[in-house]
Amino acid sequence: MTHRFAMLAALAGALAVSGPASAREVADTLEVATFAGGCFWCMEEAFDEVPGVVSTTSGYTGGRLESPTYEQVSGGDTGHVEAVQVIFDPAVVSYARLLDAFWRNVDPTDDGGQFCDRGPQYVSVVYVRNERQRRLAEASKEALAEARPFPILTPILAATTFWDAESYHQDYYRKNPVRYRFYKFNCGRKARLDDLWGHAGV
Repeated sequence: MTHRFAMLAALAGALAVSGPASAREVADTLEVATFAGGCFWCMEEAFDEVPGVVSTTSGYTGGRLESPTYEQVSGGDTGHVEAVQVIFDPAVVSYARLLDAFWRNVDPTDDGGQFCDRGPQYVSVVYVRNERQRRLAEASKEALAEARPFPILTPILAATTFWDAESYHQDYYRKNPVRYRFYKFNCGRKARLDDLWGHAGV
């Protein structure tokens, strides 16, 4: 059981998921990107700090069940991955910039989970929504592999239905800052990111 799962044991299941984010309307001037990087709380925080990001939503994607719950996904048997859906303004921030932010907030050398969260539900993934995103993601991954002395194991996959996580997960780092900082420190996330990227992370 991870630090985070234990922290939420009393809350899990209290609220239902709100449904697939694919049903959410997005303004014509905005675009959508989907990334998985272990704990979706941490990925929300990372992308919220990027100018041009309009919103982030924690959720689950890539699995077999409809309307999965946190308990189901945490068990590792549904095929879902914890992920974030990022709505951004391409007039302010490019998809390539979001990719840079993604890489510097994950451990791309670890294909068994991320930091203290282990299992297929916590792996890092770039989920692409069209051929343009795929092309940019593959170029970004190749450039990173050439520039860094470690293997880049993070896959690039086609996006599938994204299910919003329960409401108590949304903006968790803002609503529960003390518990969030405790989890993040004990999970070793910042220390590992500093080892990989120095202090260049977002």
